[in-house]
This record gives sequence, structure tokens and C-alpha cells, in this order.
Amino acid sequence: MDSTIEILKSKIESLTPKLAEAFIRIIDNMDTTPTSAIPQFQLDEVFDRIQFHNENPSTKLDFFENISEFEKICA
Repeated sequence: MDSTIEILKSKIESLTPKLAEAFIRIIDNMDTTPTSAIPQFQLDEVFDRIQFHNENPSTKLDFFENISEFEKICA
């Protein structure tokens, strides 16, 4: 995550002043409040199951045959 942020920072720093100003306006107009119809406890449950599956690859996810199927759908 830190490397992704550093890459983003370097790209932002290389913008021309005019583009940087436009980028700032776009970001300011965005709604930064995360909105989701899925309750956080359900997201946490799915995350825990995926993490368990990653640590124990021979297991099956109960909602997908395997993690690669899940990744294809989310991509």
C-alpha cells in the first residue's frame, strides 16, 4: 500500500500546474464518504474467509469454488 501511495505521489508531483489545479478540483468535488449497502460486519466476514482460504489453499470458499474465480469476478 505504501508503494502505491508513493507512486501516486510522484505522478501527482509531475503534473503541470494547470493539470494539478484541475485534479484538485476533481478531488474536491468527489464524495469521500465511503458508501456501501453492505454492512461492515459482512464485509469483515468475507475478508476473514478469504484470508483463511489464502492461508489454507486446499479449502474451498463456501461462496466460490476457489479464490481465482472470485478474483475474476471482482476484476
